[in-house]
Amino acid sequence: MKFSRVALPTMIALSIVIFSGTVSAQFHTYIPESSLPQKPDQQGNPMFHTNIRLLVPNATQNSSGGQAAQPAELPPFPGYLIETPASLACIYGLAPRLDGCNPNLTTANPSGGSRAIALVDAFDDPTAVSDMATFTTQFGLPAADLTVVFANGARPGLDPTGGWELEEALDIEYSHAMAPQAQLFLVEAADNSLANLFGAVVVASNLVAAAGGGEVSMSWGGAEFPQETEVDSLMATRGVVYFASAGDGPGTIYPSTSPNVVSAGGTSLSSDLTTGNFLLENTWQDAGGGPSFYEPRPAFQNGVRFIVGNARGTPDLSFDSNPYSGVWIFDTNPNAGIQESALGTGWYAVGGTSVAAPSLAGIINAAGRFLPSSSAENALIYAHIGNPEDYNDIVYGDCGPYIAYFALPGYDLCTGVGSPKGLRGK
Repeated sequence: MKFSRVALPTMIALSIVIFSGTVSAQFHTYIPESSLPQKPDQQGNPMFHTNIRLLVPNATQNSSGGQAAQPAELPPFPGYLIETPASLACIYGLAPRLDGCNPNLTTANPSGGSRAIALVDAFDDPTAVSDMATFTTQFGLPAADLTVVFANGARPGLDPTGGWELEEALDIEYSHAMAPQAQLFLVEAADNSLANLFGAVVVASNLVAAAGGGEVSMSWGGAEFPQETEVDSLMATRGVVYFASAGDGPGTIYPSTSPNVVSAGGTSLSSDLTTGNFLLENTWQDAGGGPSFYEPRPAFQNGVRFIVGNARGTPDLSFDSNPYSGVWIFDTNPNAGIQESALGTGWYAVGGTSVAAPSLAGIINAAGRFLPSSSAENALIYAHIGNPEDYNDIVYGDCGPYIAYFALPGYDLCTGVGSPKGLRGK
């Protein structure tokens, strides 16, 4: 039986051999309005955006490929080799590597996690709990221990673009997928302003600290600004390790550039077009990264000063983010303007470094060290640069402004130290 990964550039037709026949599939990527750069508010304060992209079947294609939904533990639709919790666990050494890590065959999920992970987002996702239940049932994951918290005490309104609700579904589902035994908090800010999002970060930090420690994930960001160093102290609660997406475009964004976060970068996964087997991991050209404009180099990057110079460099650690090697999520909100992106009712194929932040937070949680700060976590990560037992060193590809950065042995500005390999050294 043959499988093909639908992961080729826009408008290229592929013949996909699937369980009950062959379909022709054409795809393009779509950037939700919530992931576009946001203008400052009327007072000049930054507004932040999500970092999510969608892999969208063209309008001429049947949304489900003419195929029935698959049974639990496998993807919701066969043939499309979009990643699942089990295929990612296979690729990143979180479960035994079986069946070439083909998502249509692989069913062994991650099994770890403890204490707490908080996902900080803007606006309200009214179907978060029920969508999570569908996601866990589909992929054979344990039921999630999920609590939704309104950061300002009152339920936020809906995002008029629908993109933030999609972001929230991604965040909770993939943090849970990587650390299914951890307690989850979805902390919803009133909107995507600096004041409200970082107010929600403080709430999230206190919740995680009270649970005995863990992680806070922030899949959003925005253009760097001169006053950002004054905000860094809001991400310094003891016992909490913070993760921030490095962005879906060349260059840097905040809070990824803060020395008080683990900056989560993006990679691409390549697979054999005949067998569907995983081949290698390389850079994602659209992933964010580079030296900060305002943050000085932290001590944990002294060993890579010949690359980052005197500035804080991003990312630190990376994970699959290319939408053409994206992941399945489930979200039933009426996402304004992006209904056509679902491959079936509620199911979306998504990418972006919004995948990386919650997934890496889950992996670090499952590793179980629960270090006292992001700086301590980064010091451990950088101490294991080049260790093939702990990290996948990405040595193929390029990225950055004018595609000026290149993957290198060790640390580079495309993928940081690389991607996780198992739970050691984290």
